[in-house]
Amino acid sequence: MNLKKQFPILEQHAHGHPLVYLDNAATTQKPFPVIEAIDRFYREANANVHRASHFLSARSTHAFEEAREEVKHFLNAASSDEIIWTRGATEALNLVAQSWGRSQLQPGDEILLSAMEHHANIVPWQLIAEQTGAVINVINVTAQGELDLNSFRERLTDKTRILAITHVSNAIGTVNPVETLITEAKARGALVLVDGAQAVAHSCVDVQQLNCDFYVFSGHKVFGPTGIGVLYGRKALLEAMPPWQAGGEMIRKVSFSGTSFNDLPFKFEAGTPNVSGVIGLREAIRFMKSLDMAEVAEHEERLRKRTEEGLRNIPGVTLVGESRHKVSVVSFVVEGFHNQDIGLLLDQQGIAVRTGHHCTMPLMEHLSLSGTVRASFSVYNTLDDVDAFLIALTGIVKGEFDAVQESKEANVNSVFLNQLEGEHAAAFTKDQIFQTITTARSWQDKYLHIMSLGKKLPSLPEAMRTEESRLHGCESTVWLHHFYDEQTMKLHFAVDSDARVIRGLIAIVLSVVNDCTAKDISRFDMDDWFARLDLYNHLSPSRGNGLRAIIEEIRSLAHRFE
Repeated sequence: MNLKKQFPILEQHAHGHPLVYLDNAATTQKPFPVIEAIDRFYREANANVHRASHFLSARSTHAFEEAREEVKHFLNAASSDEIIWTRGATEALNLVAQSWGRSQLQPGDEILLSAMEHHANIVPWQLIAEQTGAVINVINVTAQGELDLNSFRERLTDKTRILAITHVSNAIGTVNPVETLITEAKARGALVLVDGAQAVAHSCVDVQQLNCDFYVFSGHKVFGPTGIGVLYGRKALLEAMPPWQAGGEMIRKVSFSGTSFNDLPFKFEAGTPNVSGVIGLREAIRFMKSLDMAEVAEHEERLRKRTEEGLRNIPGVTLVGESRHKVSVVSFVVEGFHNQDIGLLLDQQGIAVRTGHHCTMPLMEHLSLSGTVRASFSVYNTLDDVDAFLIALTGIVKGEFDAVQESKEANVNSVFLNQLEGEHAAAFTKDQIFQTITTARSWQDKYLHIMSLGKKLPSLPEAMRTEESRLHGCESTVWLHHFYDEQTMKLHFAVDSDARVIRGLIAIVLSVVNDCTAKDISRFDMDDWFARLDLYNHLSPSRGNGLRAIIEEIRSLAHRFE
């Protein structure tokens, strides 16, 4: 199976290497039919739906409702009235929590979640629990990353009103036994909501066979556009639920004496809908239906097993989540490496993976991890992609990347490297850093220099890596100490991190704030400094936010001594 040519974005290169895209659990790429359908809509049919009598509106409305029928068949729903358009799985989950939960839950009622849920299936229920007095119970996860069925049965009680459970874990790929969970939950009188965001791209879903009450998924994880999602709900439940948002097509009649609401599915579709997104999702589902899903499952299983086998042969790598039933998601950690650094170094070789907590902080806490590296595969990935990933990671872990990096940097500016070998952060001078970073021939070279700065930055002793000195707001762990010389009235900062790329950015910050007066630090335009280095434009949001947190803490400390 080789479908890459149907996905134009996969033909490009990244940092001079062929792009190997392994971040499919976050979002899938889009095939030509999806891209062309959206383009065609805006060229030939752009108009609002349902509200006008002209030709374009009729064409747009027909395509819009045709897509609803497509989703109905895709999920095997009993009626198209059970298919509600949302902005994504997150909005669908919030809709159920705010509409059903707020109207039905009472003090003491129980909401049953699992420790592996995405934040989007935790926080809405926390808000509803606060509003209604309901209680959240949590199902444990085993060390292998499987749902603990004993824990499930212990926490499922006659007070459980709803079980909200992920079909497939986005963080570790576990496929939960939702059929068993649904049967047992409904036997105790509970409703069941299934978060299918990670399931629909890997297997066929039949909501009638599952007998769930609600099922949600996002278009962008199943080869469709962003900003569109689906809520399936049993018709009787949806009819009994109050509207959540108001305005537009969800209204039948409005007067100041009272308002009446539209029938399903429009009762839950307030405002102008994402028509192009709906049409793009229609084509994505048609693309899915053109595939042999049994063949897809076999192909993705081969990719996952080859990846896991290769990772087990790399020293220091530990797999995270080894459930007996998994989709093609592989999470791991590497001893001695921060997951951010692994992601950055892989990216420099054209390989896109995801690092961090994957919006599953409770699961990471349960597993005693700050985060993982995650490689997730889809139908268009190949065994060559797996091999490229394993070769690159092996080189990183064995230090080959460092050797190439240091050799390259020595050739570019050997004097610069020699001056980094001092014992104090003051050796990272502003002028030297500015010249080296700004004269780098490419963004990849900039990153090489930043990683070198991180390697050379003096580490804090363990005694100084305390919880009190830890700086929050960074994805990696950062410790910050300050020293004030009353005679010179200058400040000195000692900062460290467990991620080398953050250490490199710290070195750049320290080059302009160490051994300066509080007034000089406050006056220094740090945003302009990083803009001139052309760093803000290229940093990921998580790294950029972490860097800003460090800068703000330094500024705050400086203000105390002005």
